Amino acid sequence: MTTYTRTSAALALSAVTAAAALTVAFAPRADAAVGAGAPATAGSAGVPALAWHPCERPGGPAGLECAELPVPLDYRAPSGQQLSLAVSRLRSDRPAARRGTLMVLPGGPGGSGVQRLAQKGEALREELAGGYDLVGLDPRGVGASTTASCGLAPEDRRLATLRGWPGADGGIEENVARARRVAAACHTNGGAVLRSFTTANQVRDMDRLRRALGERKLSAWGTSYGSYVGAVYAQRYPERTDRWVLDSNGDPDPARVERGWLANMAQGADDRFPDFADWAADPARAAEGLRVAERPEEVRPLFLALAATLDRTPKTSTTEGVPLTGNLLRQALQNALYGDAAFPGLARLVRQAQDPAATPVLPPELAQPLRDEDAAIAVAVICNDVKWPGDVEGYARATAADRAAHPLTAGMPANITPCAFWKDAPAEKPTRITDRGPSNVLMIQNLRDPATPYSGALKMRAAFGDRARLITVDHGGHGVYLGNGNACGDRAVTDFLTTGHRPAGDVYCAAGK
Repeated sequence: MTTYTRTSAALALSAVTAAAALTVAFAPRADAAVGAGAPATAGSAGVPALAWHPCERPGGPAGLECAELPVPLDYRAPSGQQLSLAVSRLRSDRPAARRGTLMVLPGGPGGSGVQRLAQKGEALREELAGGYDLVGLDPRGVGASTTASCGLAPEDRRLATLRGWPGADGGIEENVARARRVAAACHTNGGAVLRSFTTANQVRDMDRLRRALGERKLSAWGTSYGSYVGAVYAQRYPERTDRWVLDSNGDPDPARVERGWLANMAQGADDRFPDFADWAADPARAAEGLRVAERPEEVRPLFLALAATLDRTPKTSTTEGVPLTGNLLRQALQNALYGDAAFPGLARLVRQAQDPAATPVLPPELAQPLRDEDAAIAVAVICNDVKWPGDVEGYARATAADRAAHPLTAGMPANITPCAFWKDAPAEKPTRITDRGPSNVLMIQNLRDPATPYSGALKMRAAFGDRARLITVDHGGHGVYLGNGNACGDRAVTDFLTTGHRPAGDVYCAAGK
């Protein structure tokens, strides 16, 4: 592995964590000439050009445009029923510098590319110096695109129940009943539209958008689940990729996609928790009323004991009918581990739970159910993509083992989901990521990611072989580029997207650099 310093582009050999085991022979750079210049005529091969209209909103990026992309419900019947997908665009403000289109791929399943572009568009436009038109797409099932509904009761679409936390005693009986109920409702109410919510169809929709834009090739920045979507696109359409950035990557093993990602969250929480413990024990927290313990090593046992107490005796919260339980506290932890900015909210909730006189204030993501359409897309993709085991006893054993090995997540990552009872078999097999294709992929990854742990990213890196380079950032949280303030990591990605130059080997970015 190599180190990318703040003051030089020179690459010095080093050995950092498990990534030092990657000993692939690296090419010096990606092809800088591919895909440059203005787009071809918009719309091609039977795909109509997009009808853009202004959709700028207060607080959003200036000059935002929106359009609707028609896509087939079933690509085997391209002239049949059509769905409508929401698309947004920020044109390059420097036409002479423009080299093509960069697609922003959101996380999820269920994330909005239109929303992601609204959030990151200004920063991207400044960082990339007009090199691209920036485009976001709401996948089928998301946002302003065609959606589907499972018709779930509010209790069945709360985040903490969709995640499948075991009972206070570790039992999964309630989870099994809910999983059966959700699977049946989605089958009855979702129809063919819900069955079309797959990674493979999202990739096909991406390529249809490329054609509608008149581009020979796309560049992309995919984050979290979007990194997997980007990897699948690069595997299926390698000749249509220009500069490809995959941020916060999961294990691409086709036998375990989605199921494996959920299971890996147990290790991810263990990797990330020490960052919260350091923060919560810092004396600076005392003046804020947020100090949880005097020493970092005290925070974990304190948290586990508090969750166990709430398992036995839930505490009334400010949200009527929704008490603070041990599992809600654990879900609050999962949410907070995604970014340091959420640490104060978690510490406040812990302090309120400890104080007999306080009434905990639950954040909306814990207290309120998801929209039915949002719950439907979150469940449908992971169940449609791959066949899950249906052995209830197997899940019970796996949950008990995981609960013992990883108390912070209490068995949730190994627990049963509606996919165990899904009525429809996957329409196709997941794509296997390989080293066949152009060497134009740049991966970037936090060392302590609670959702897509570093160990899984190393498997994606190994699958790509010489096609990829990996930027490892000594930071915690989920999402790296333009997300955690590490100048070394941001610079490596920006250099690649603006110049085509990649590091000669894998890169380590130290904390604070």
